[in-house]
Parts: sequence; structure tokens; C-alpha cells
Amino acid sequence: MIQQIIRKAASLLFTEKCMKEYFEKFNFLHGECFKATLSKGLGLGIIAGSFLVKVPQIVKIIKSKSGEGINVFSVLLDLFAITAMSSYSFMNGFPFSAWGDGVFLGFQTVAIAVLVMHYNGETTKATAFLSAYLAVIFAANSGLTPIHVLWTCQAMNIPIILVSKFIQAYTNYSNGNTGQLSAITCFLLFFGSLARIFTSIQETGDASMIIMYTCSTVANAVIVLQLLYYWNVQQEKTIKKKK
Repeated sequence: MIQQIIRKAASLLFTEKCMKEYFEKFNFLHGECFKATLSKGLGLGIIAGSFLVKVPQIVKIIKSKSGEGINVFSVLLDLFAITAMSSYSFMNGFPFSAWGDGVFLGFQTVAIAVLVMHYNGETTKATAFLSAYLAVIFAANSGLTPIHVLWTCQAMNIPIILVSKFIQAYTNYSNGNTGQLSAITCFLLFFGSLARIFTSIQETGDASMIIMYTCSTVANAVIVLQLLYYWNVQQEKTIKKKK
């Protein structure tokens, strides 16, 4: 019983082949297993981090009781991309370490969308949206939706992610600041998508997922650069006022 539990726990980090290489042959220098284990380790790390990655953003909105500077349409596009990726991966039987963060990012993105709508005075709209989203989740992950439809949605993620991030980037540019965007969340999203390029190559080999995460990394980098730029501008303005 204990051995089975240990074996199941180990399977989260090691493939069957790598468990034999490491624990039976004691071949700790196996190149392929090193990459596979590193990928699973990164994936599990990303999943662990995803529990809290958007929490700073949620806390910031609740504290300020405002969704100022957050483009709702951009958030909804981001949610579509996360949901499509997670459902496509789940129905294809990809390892959880390759996509599990999407589950927790999805919950948090839904919370951001609902909060922004609520603080914009659209509570009824927020409730209707939440109900509709739960229905979509059920349809996408229960086998009711054909796999080719999920593949199409996943392929659509590439332009959707770019549009969603660049809409937010344009909003930042138009406002001359990043509003209620959380720097911690934006940096975590950037580094998470960067690591996901490697894990997608190693664990899924799916071209659409690899391209999606590459595009996501580039788009997240733009938001991060804006955060740094407007933070520096604000610091310079503060210094000038003091003088």
C-alpha cells in the first residue's frame, strides 16, 4: 500500500522509463530523463504558483473597490484562451503537469471579470456571465463537445492571446498608466508562459500549444515593459513635485 502511494507520487515527477533509469539502473546522467524530469518539475512548480498568481490582482481590485484600467474585453479573451487550452489538454489526455495551471488561472480570471463588472455597476451582468461560463465548462469537459471543435478553439488561442494582451497594452498607453494592474501578477504570468514553452515541447509536442505559449510570452513581455516604463515615469513625476 505504502509502495503504491510512493510510486504514484513519484509518477508526478518521473516517467516510468525514468524511474527505471534512476532507481533501478542508478543512471542519474540520462539526458532524456533529465529533460523530462525538469519539464515535469517546472510544470508542477507552475501549477503550485498558479494558485496565487492572480490573487494580488484580485486583492488590488477589492481593496480599491475599482476595476479602473482593466479592460474587461481583454480579460474575457484571456479567459477564453485559458479555458480552451485546459479543455483541449484534458480531453486529449495530456499530463496534468503540462496544463494544470490553466484550471486555477481560469478560476482567478473569472473572479477578476466578475469583480470588474460588479464594481462597474453591472452586478446582474456579472451573475449571468458566471452562470453561462459554468455551463460552457461542463459542455467542454464532459465529452459533449467534439474534439475537433476544441482543437479549433485551441488554435484560435494564438490570435486571441495577442489581441487580448495588446488591447490591455493599448488601454495602458491611452491612460498613460497601468491603473489597477498588479505588477506581481504580470511578472508571474510572463515567467510562467516562458517556462510553459519548454514543458509543452517536452510533454505534449503539440504545435498549437507551443506557438500559443510563445505568443503569450511575447505579449506578456509587452505588458511587463509597460509596467516598468510607467512606474519610472510616475517616480520621476513624484521627484519633480517634491522639488
